[in-house]
Amino acid sequence: METIENLKKQPKENAVVKTSGSLAVIDALLSEKVDTLFGYPGGAIMPIYDALYDYKDKINHILVRHEQGAIHAAQGYARVSGKTGVVFATSGPGATNLVTGLADAMIDSTPLVCITGQVFAHLLGTDAFQETDIINITTPITKWNYQITDATEIPEILAKAFFIAKTGRPGPVLIDITKNAQLQIFDYKGYRPCIHIRSYRAEPIIRNEYIEKAAAIINQAKKPFVVFGQGVLLGTAEKEFIEFIEKGGFPTAWTIMGMSAIPTDHPLGVGMVGMHGNYAPNFLTNECDVLIAVGMRFDDRVTGRLDKYAKQAQIIHLDIDPSEIEKNVPVAVPVWGNCKQTLPLLTALIEEKKHPEWFKEFEIRNKKEYTTLIDKELHPAEGELTMGEVLQVLNELTNGDAVIVTDVGQHQMVACRYAKQNKSRSNITSGGLGTMGYALPAAIGAKYGAPERQVVAIMGDGGAQMNIQEFGTIMQFKPNVKIIILNNRFLGMVRQWQELFHEKRYSFTDIQSPDFVQVAKGYRIDGKQISKREELRSSLKEMLDHPSSFLLEVAVAQEDNVFPMVPQGKGVAEIVLTKEEI
Repeated sequence: METIENLKKQPKENAVVKTSGSLAVIDALLSEKVDTLFGYPGGAIMPIYDALYDYKDKINHILVRHEQGAIHAAQGYARVSGKTGVVFATSGPGATNLVTGLADAMIDSTPLVCITGQVFAHLLGTDAFQETDIINITTPITKWNYQITDATEIPEILAKAFFIAKTGRPGPVLIDITKNAQLQIFDYKGYRPCIHIRSYRAEPIIRNEYIEKAAAIINQAKKPFVVFGQGVLLGTAEKEFIEFIEKGGFPTAWTIMGMSAIPTDHPLGVGMVGMHGNYAPNFLTNECDVLIAVGMRFDDRVTGRLDKYAKQAQIIHLDIDPSEIEKNVPVAVPVWGNCKQTLPLLTALIEEKKHPEWFKEFEIRNKKEYTTLIDKELHPAEGELTMGEVLQVLNELTNGDAVIVTDVGQHQMVACRYAKQNKSRSNITSGGLGTMGYALPAAIGAKYGAPERQVVAIMGDGGAQMNIQEFGTIMQFKPNVKIIILNNRFLGMVRQWQELFHEKRYSFTDIQSPDFVQVAKGYRIDGKQISKREELRSSLKEMLDHPSSFLLEVAVAQEDNVFPMVPQGKGVAEIVLTKEEI
């Protein structure tokens, strides 16, 4: 068997070496410029790990403590860097431990290539040790998956995997490689990146007639309103998007997944839409005459009741995925294509305008939300600490330059409502699937994806315990991740619903937790606990200034609720600011 380096020394037209399937996998990663991957070895993937041993200086492998931690770390890496995240796992339980992360990446359009080992091909279907049919298990939750049983397929299939994962609407790809294919010696002619697949159109054809029709509607609008999602980030269209909204002078709101595509203090920004979004953009969705949706999918948490959503408006929907258009809401004009290409075409045709009277309606409702709710949440004069004031002080200390990685629950909604963000790709969260346990491993991955940036993981006391074993990954590899646990001694979001809609019948939501600081100490991670307002600023500063990872546990009020809220079964205009309104 020869080395991959020998192949590169030969003339390109007849280059061929005898090599193993495992080495072909490593060459594919190197050719795709993979610098970091997350994984956990096991029997069925051992040959690939053996090949990786000789390339430790070229590929940084992060040994996680659970395969779910690996895939969430790869998600964080991909989301903050814009690159494709890569995961290794073995067969059977190793592969099935990726399922939640695959589903999460699928719904949140995160580009991943997951490579799993599999039993020898002749054992498939025999219920061999650690054999699981991972292809059929993951078909609904991957953009593409494929099982390789012959090493000669490895170069082409991995090239397709990276191409499919990162083009068009991104998503996770899983490639399952039997052990015999990893060990097989074959004539290797080198790796050629994929640039085209006959049956796969990454981006739809842009139709100029739709661009022109959309521009005509926009130019007639008296109350235009823009809502954007993660498509702006995935298309790297931040510059084009800002040029579009600034020329049109549009009030502009973001979804959770779109947050940070524009600075949160942009003068045209009117806040976040969604169940716990801001009052004005939710309420005024049902007052606009033209709704321009850019790279968002009208998720139920954004729309509330569909039969009460923007019925008065003409909707223009820009999306790279034609299947999302008219999936949930009828549209006047579908604008297919990558918004990086479609937005400049639309910007060229719209008129330069401002909408001062329309903006006043947002200002009136923003003021109502601030005086009724936000001021008390961010600047409480007495009582227990609130989640909001923790975010407020964090904003002041980071100046909005940190990457904020959130778990799922009340703290997530508070962070997305109040975090100040100046830079793109700064809000990393599990949006569509709502995966508790996401934040800690995702923050580890985010730090590898953006090592020059401050990364802060924010989680509740429930989610913190779901992947707490990844403290071990921090201990061994020492990514400088700051961890804030907002501890309210409850599964807070479920408790809130039990209070508001189930007569305070707190059924198994009063969770007991360990001493998180002592647990972290066992992993050689420094930390402290606080519960007093006068300790907050100095403790957050201590955490941020600490030379390595640091855990800060903050005791917050037990029964605080997250408002505003669009109650389940209500329309967005029925958003409430207090529980008394429900």
